[in-house]
Amino acid sequence: MSTPLIRTQKQIDKVKEALQKLGPMRPGSITRQYRLPKEKQRPFYQISYTHRMKGRSEYVRPEHLQQLQAETATFKRFKLLIERWIALSLKASQLRVRQHTKST
Repeated sequence: MSTPLIRTQKQIDKVKEALQKLGPMRPGSITRQYRLPKEKQRPFYQISYTHRMKGRSEYVRPEHLQQLQAETATFKRFKLLIERWIALSLKASQLRVRQHTKST
């Protein structure tokens, strides 16, 4: 294996380790809404997300706000790690093809 391929594989392994360490997660974004929007009075929070091609919104109780913010942040981290893994896997595949082409 070539040095760039080994480095890329080590980076993939780091991404896999980071994924294993992730805790509870859920998709969505939390927004502050108002029951009286013109006066910006009586605020409340809601979470909006899409799952299986369906959009949903749910009311968020104040006592659950911090937990849900942490879970949505973890989901965003999950998505970034998955994108990184895909990019590295493509790079590794290209390196393997080039290496195989040079050896034949």
